[in-house]
Amino acid sequence: MISLILREKLYINEVVLGTGFGILIGPYAANIFTPRSWGSFENTITLEVMRIVLATGLFAVGIELPCAYIKTHARSLLVMVVPTMAFGWIVIASVIQALFPELDYVSSLCIAACLTPTDPVTCVAIIRGKYATQHVPVNVRRILTAESAANDGLAYPFLAISIYLTVETSVQTAIGKWFLVGWLYQVILGTVFGAVLGYLFSKLMKICHDRGFIDRESYISQYLTLSIFTVGVASTIGADDLLAAFAAGCAISWDGYFHTQTENDAFSSVIDYVVNCGCFIYIGAWLPFDDYHSPEYGITPWRLVLLMIAILFLRRIPFLLMVYKFVPEIASWKEALLSGHFGPMGVGAVFVSSLALTRLPTPEYPPADQAQFLAATIQPIVSFVVLGSIVVHGLSIPLFSIGRSVHCRTTFLSLTNTNHRSAVDGDAERGFVAPGVTPNGFAVDALPTTERVDAGL
Repeated sequence: MISLILREKLYINEVVLGTGFGILIGPYAANIFTPRSWGSFENTITLEVMRIVLATGLFAVGIELPCAYIKTHARSLLVMVVPTMAFGWIVIASVIQALFPELDYVSSLCIAACLTPTDPVTCVAIIRGKYATQHVPVNVRRILTAESAANDGLAYPFLAISIYLTVETSVQTAIGKWFLVGWLYQVILGTVFGAVLGYLFSKLMKICHDRGFIDRESYISQYLTLSIFTVGVASTIGADDLLAAFAAGCAISWDGYFHTQTENDAFSSVIDYVVNCGCFIYIGAWLPFDDYHSPEYGITPWRLVLLMIAILFLRRIPFLLMVYKFVPEIASWKEALLSGHFGPMGVGAVFVSSLALTRLPTPEYPPADQAQFLAATIQPIVSFVVLGSIVVHGLSIPLFSIGRSVHCRTTFLSLTNTNHRSAVDGDAERGFVAPGVTPNGFAVDALPTTERVDAGL
């Protein structure tokens, strides 16, 4: 009922609102919605909810990018995705091992793989906002959106090598499976499958529309259907379902025909908004606040806060400041700093951490080995960083807007006072003094009585 005021006036998006509402109705407040009380099915349900939300989000990003955007901006995306992710992955893992010495470096790499990709759902919610639309160049907004979609799907190889090194007894076997399964089968097959499916779908829809078999409104109904179908088939055959959804969206919009048919339709945006709100309400109720103080696993609030601060400053900003000149869409170091800052973690991090738990053994108490220790600690660490990212990135624009307004107002008042004083001084030099005002520009009524007498007023 007041969402327009919150989004357009206060610049608070559905990510922050949904998470806050989820916390309020969750087990630590009203205790109405408690996902973690669902027993052994909780992780599976969380995994699939995040999968559907990511699939629709990535599919939407692919569709809404300009025609052949991936082809024309391939070099920029390559720089923004692969080396930036690798840099952040290694840096985050090093920070995690330093703060949580009970975890070895391979386990730290596994947790870092959950936090490396930029969350497309959170990113799009921020980039689409009124303030970003008015103040962030369109080239920067588009490259950030495309990058967030591409690197979310590429989280699979980073997670796969960490999991294989954790559960396999031989390093050679782990690397072999990582290359054959993680890259060739999951990434390449998923991308090709999604692109082919999207291309065939676009041709079929075009033929049906030209022959009068389908109307314009039916195009929108296919929006949700094809994204779920793509991710369902890809996950069934074991391919990278997130990359498949993104590739399908890009293939559909490649020639611009889909854009023409769905122009000015708001139904897809409504679907995104409803799905995103529901997802972050779920995340808010799912957050395990009790686990943020688990000294037996080396998890304490101050360590989690230090990890969050380190991730904000070290994960993306240093590398993008070094390589932004190779990205034509980023024109200055200020835009590089902005691009480095807006790398939120949210739905993607929760999804990857839930996926990792399906590949790890069920932890005992105390954990029998490093794999069980990783299974016990991965979600408390990841979920705290997700919560911190929602707060920091979700409120960055409102806080920046407030700071800018205060600065502008202060500057305006300072200039007004200076101009007023200059005008009064000029009048005094010409022998003119306004009634009720002293030659120095002070109101007579504002002076104490003794000073009025001394001044002859």
